Amino acid sequence: MRLSTLFLSLLALVLREAGPASLPEKERRRREEQSHYGESDPYSELHVGSYMVSPDDYSEVIDLSSYEELAAYGDQLAEVRDTLAPPTRISPTQSKVTPRTPLSNPTMTKPTLPGPLGSPASHAKLKRIDLTSNFISSIDNDALRLLPALQDLILPENQLVALPLLPSGIEFLDVRLNRLRSSGIQPEAFRALEKLQFLYLADNRLDSIPWPLPLSLRSLHLQNNMIETMQTDAFCDPVEHRHTRRKLEDIRLDGNPINLSLFPSAYFCLPRLPIGRFT
Repeated sequence: MRLSTLFLSLLALVLREAGPASLPEKERRRREEQSHYGESDPYSELHVGSYMVSPDDYSEVIDLSSYEELAAYGDQLAEVRDTLAPPTRISPTQSKVTPRTPLSNPTMTKPTLPGPLGSPASHAKLKRIDLTSNFISSIDNDALRLLPALQDLILPENQLVALPLLPSGIEFLDVRLNRLRSSGIQPEAFRALEKLQFLYLADNRLDSIPWPLPLSLRSLHLQNNMIETMQTDAFCDPVEHRHTRRKLEDIRLDGNPINLSLFPSAYFCLPRLPIGRFT
């Protein structure tokens, strides 16, 4: 009897010692922690479905199947980064800008009309030149003399102080509103112009009437100049006293300081008196 009792006591002792060791290691640790704190730690376990797991069991519960997608997305990002070319760095030698050479100030010269105009083939065809409202201050003597067909030369509103040699076939000459002086007109410049009909020299700085004038002249405009006197034979031939100026019906001398009444012998060959001051 005493032997059986001793056997049972020994068996109970063995079972008590072997019990904790036979439990799974994780369960044993949990029970030890519960016994240490006296109660269950609310942060030491999680409920997933009907299972209660501790933080040590996360590796068994968390579904990592989506990690493959994340890894693939990361690979795509890496591919995109690889396709982006890095910014090109400019070397110090490339960043240098070659300085511009400053332009030198050009010498300002008054424009002139060179000569002769055009090619020889065009000389026989050019009939009209109009250079109105420019800044022409001089014209070369050879610019116009080789133009036999030229009929109209129009040069108003420039800065001419002298006239060039003119072609003999010219019929209409307009040099109004320039700076033309009497000294800038060559002696007998108009005598050889046997076809000249209209001569407009108004609004210049002439101090005398150009002479001699061709018999073909019909209109002479000299208003608004600086003319104070005239030759007695400016319009008529004082020797023959003939009425040789029947075509010259339009003479304007208004706007000049000249008193036309002082030169009566200069008009007897004209069909009309000049326009101007007679007192």
